[in-house]
Order: sequence, then C-alpha cells, then structure tokens
Amino acid sequence: MGFFTLGQRENHWWLITPDGKPFFTMGLNHIDPASLRYPENIDIWRQKYGGSTIRWIKESVAPNLRSWGFNTVGWVQEVTVRQWRHSRAFTVDEYRALDMPYCHLLPFTESHQWEQHTVHYDFRSEDWKEWVDYVARSQCAELAEDRNLIGYFYSDCPTWIHNRPHNQWRGPIFDPERLKTEAGRKELSELAASYYKTTHDAIRRYDKHHLLLGDRYEANAPIAMEVIDAAKPFVDVLSFQDFRNPVQHLDEWHKKTGKPVLLADAAKIKWQTKPGEFTPNDGHWYAETLAALHRNPGCIGFHLCGAHQRNKGRRYGLLDEMEKPDTENVELMKAANQQIVQQMDQTFGEGIE
Repeated sequence: MGFFTLGQRENHWWLITPDGKPFFTMGLNHIDPASLRYPENIDIWRQKYGGSTIRWIKESVAPNLRSWGFNTVGWVQEVTVRQWRHSRAFTVDEYRALDMPYCHLLPFTESHQWEQHTVHYDFRSEDWKEWVDYVARSQCAELAEDRNLIGYFYSDCPTWIHNRPHNQWRGPIFDPERLKTEAGRKELSELAASYYKTTHDAIRRYDKHHLLLGDRYEANAPIAMEVIDAAKPFVDVLSFQDFRNPVQHLDEWHKKTGKPVLLADAAKIKWQTKPGEFTPNDGHWYAETLAALHRNPGCIGFHLCGAHQRNKGRRYGLLDEMEKPDTENVELMKAANQQIVQQMDQTFGEGIE
C-alpha cells in the first residue's frame, strides 16, 4: 500500500501517486454544503440530495470536479462571513465519499491574516503543545491510512511578521522591528523552529506517511527567511497563497530554497464587491497561470480559490446558488486542465495526471 510522495522526473519536481506515477495537482478549494441551505435553495438540498452531505459529495461535488478536469480537492473549508473563521473540514467519511486526491488543513494555530477575532497562541507553552498533539491524534490518526490524502496544510496565511487592518489589534506573531537586531533574528528562528518541530513530531506520532505541506504563506506579505529556514527541515513542500503574481513568486521561492513549491490558493476575481454583488472567476487567467506553473520545474500544482458553489460571504464560485455553472469560465478551466493532462501523457505515458 503506497501513499503520495515527491520525486524528480525530467528535471522537474512532481507529486508521485501511490501507484508510482508523476502527478501535477490541479485542485479546487472551498467546498461547503451550507451554500445549498439558504431559504431560496434549501429545497434542492432536501429533494435532490435528501439532506445528505455524503450524497451531495457523491452526486454533485466529485462528478463536477472530474468533469471540469480538476484532479484534487485542495482544501474544503469555506468563507462563512468575511473576516470570520472558515467552515468545518470534511469528516473521514466525507473524504471517502469524495474518492479522489485531497489535502487537509490541521488547525494548529488560528493566526490567519483574514480572521479578526482570535488571539495568537503561545508556541512555547505546554498548553499549545498539548493542543498540537490533540489535533494530530484526533485527525491524523483517522486519515493515516488513506491513499487519497496527499498531505497536511497547517495555517492559512499565518501572520508571522505582518497583519491586516482588521486584526491589527493583535499584531503579528513576532514583531518585525525586532528583526533589525541579531538577537531578534535568533529569537524568531528559535520560535519558528520550535513551532515546526512540534507540529512535525505530533503528525509523525500518528501518521508516518503523508506529506507535510506546511503553512500556506501569503506571497504578497513580508515573509521572514528565519521562518522559511526553520520550516525547511520539517516540511516537504513550501505552500503559498498569491492573488497578484504567483508565477513569478513561486519561481523565486523555488530558486531561493530548492524546495518544491505549491500554489495552494489563488484566483483572479474582483475583490471589492458589495453585498449582493457577485463576480466570476477568470478562466483565461486560470489557463495562463496553470500552464506557466506547470513549466516551473519546482512547482507541483495549483489549487484554485474556487469555490465549488458561491455563497453570500465569498460571492464567487463555479456554481451559483441554484447550481447553475459559470459555463464560460468553467469551460476555459476544463480545457486548461485537459491540456496539462495531455502534456503529462505525452511525457510519461497515458493515464498520468
């Protein structure tokens, strides 16, 4: 029985499937059944899917993703209310119903740049270390034997040395002013090393196999090399969110570190929407970005900031609330995904994604 690993073929880093085949992950993020439970569409949920998340995953989510050419679920949790916590992750049984490759985020810390309510955890405290072990034994132990699991993310855009206006009250995890001194740089290195070693060791107590995809860094915010250098021995991949220039930035990070890189969340959409205003996901941009990332010898994939179905918090998605697809952009994405599959087939033989 095998699991997803990493390997180099044709001078390029790839994911390697449990069957030993090179795999470029093309994923969709943000998949939440609550989008079908508004008063205006809950009849679809009840009548079409019998009020069952398992049935919805089997009859809607998985068939749609495969039809659209996506080969991975990048991350299921979804915006609920802007600047609030995301929705819950899938359960083990829901992942089994999905029956396709996926990544799972472990809530070791809540230092997300988009979230405005949670205080920073003290990574040096015994309470936090106990929490990390609890997360690992409650989630990794259940997922440890799942061949479809690619690996684990940690925090979504952690604010190691930056913040945003809505969470400025708590400040960053580490004061960037202190990086002006050797003592400060040393302290951040030690703090980050403790964080990544603690999370690594907790996962490996319960899951010896799956890849460690680490934090999903915000590529357009300051990133301290002390954090990256501390992470490198304890993660397999460096993962990034980037809504501005992912092709350039991921190339730079791969060259700078030598590590495989993953574009874990990105899209081209109109951000400043008003309540009730919806915006499409740009299929032309997706196709161009996907093709360029596939050419990057260090990049193992691209996960689109979806969502599967739009809600009134995110305000964009490939389906609307009544399950009508954004046909124009979906078709562009499907063609782009199929082009990657064809290129992989030509390079490595049929059946390679």
